[in-house]
Amino acid sequence: MIKSARALFHLENAARVLWAAVLLTLPVTSFRYFPFMGAETYVRPLSAYPLALLLIVLFIQFHCDHKRLSWPGAFTPLLAFLLAALAATVIGVLFAPLVLRGQAYWGRAIRAWATLIIGLAFFISAVWMNRADEELRFTVKWMLAGFVLDILWSGLQGATFYLHMLPKPLVTHWQLVFSMRELIRTNRISGMAYEPAWLAGEIATIYLPWLFASLLTRVRMTRFKWFELVLLVCAALLLLATFSRGGLATVGATVVLTLLFIGGEYIRAARNWFVSGFRNAKGWILRVVMILAVMISIFGALLFLSRKNYISRLWNTQATSVQDFLIQNSAGARAAYIWGALGAYRDHPWTGVGLGADGFYIYQNLPDWIMTMVPEIASQLSPTSALYPNAKNLYVRLLAETGLIGFVLFLAFQLFILGDTIAALRQRVALWRYLGIAALFSWLGIIFYNMTQDSFATPFIWLNLGILVGMSALSLQVTAKTM
Repeated sequence: MIKSARALFHLENAARVLWAAVLLTLPVTSFRYFPFMGAETYVRPLSAYPLALLLIVLFIQFHCDHKRLSWPGAFTPLLAFLLAALAATVIGVLFAPLVLRGQAYWGRAIRAWATLIIGLAFFISAVWMNRADEELRFTVKWMLAGFVLDILWSGLQGATFYLHMLPKPLVTHWQLVFSMRELIRTNRISGMAYEPAWLAGEIATIYLPWLFASLLTRVRMTRFKWFELVLLVCAALLLLATFSRGGLATVGATVVLTLLFIGGEYIRAARNWFVSGFRNAKGWILRVVMILAVMISIFGALLFLSRKNYISRLWNTQATSVQDFLIQNSAGARAAYIWGALGAYRDHPWTGVGLGADGFYIYQNLPDWIMTMVPEIASQLSPTSALYPNAKNLYVRLLAETGLIGFVLFLAFQLFILGDTIAALRQRVALWRYLGIAALFSWLGIIFYNMTQDSFATPFIWLNLGILVGMSALSLQVTAKTM
């Protein structure tokens, strides 16, 4: 009995160390050394390595202590979606798509299922490793530690781009040690991610939710009360430095919607504090300084962003139609992929064409105008191109590959998680309020983020949701015991 308890204790410690390693390495999304992956596979999270070891430990832990495992409610619609995706994959082979640039149906299907399994591994591990308040605190601390590393590396990139403190070839050589991609030539900050848009996605869906929740609730996960506020400022600066239009739009929309849904009491409290300060001279001075600081920050951010033609084209365009606007703002190719994938959905609306198979149907469904007006598409249609296209929108991909059935089941999974979020927000305990706000921010951010990406292997779309599901399962267990 004593030996068994010691074994469980050692397994628990090993799991915590590996989980900390997963969270610490999250920023590296395109690790160079990934076996069995072609050069065209860009989503290669370094955290998958400690995650694989963690899963082994968790399996042994489950074998020794079955009480740790329960069946959260969100697993049911998720399992239903997986079964629908499996059925769509089996049915898709009956459509017999032709080999496209060396890519066969089952090869793409296996790759798609591999990425989905990687994503599910992040989700299930997050559920397992967050069943108690102290586990949540442990998770957020190490998650923020990983963000600090990302900030430091991004700062090095910024010093190279704008202050010229280090030669760009040298920093590029350092980055290629762990990343598949060199520094961005347009001097956009990408951090440890593959590209700036991915860094913006990390900030919007992983780190900013906890920092925003900490700002509203004043719950702190670190020793220093000011630390989360400093990280929040750094996150805002990094987001601007990415010049990611999708990232900026995602964060802006998420902040507004989160405040509309749950920020009433916080907005009223801030307003009362602000108004009450005008009763004395010191209060007047402080608030005038605050107003000026906010105005200067907004003006400075807009001026900084407008320096990039990539951003300023949004309002300086001479487009006379929606098509012209998309093309002039480098969104024509993305629109073409979405249109082509929707063609696959129109042909097979209920079953889809099989997981990973949307690319076989995109080129044949492209609109005529895209082939002559978008050079990127014209080059990809060349016989010398080896590119396998993808929808670049997770919802369109789900419609094309799993049909309406799979899409609705995935939507049910997301709505179930939203229900857990609402339940957490209704709790009067400060920590649960903190969790609920972070979960709502994450849920909204992921909804918007999935409009510009279509990979299941991205940890961003699974991790925070898994944390919420794990903590919600704990809440249900405690409620059941008290009834």
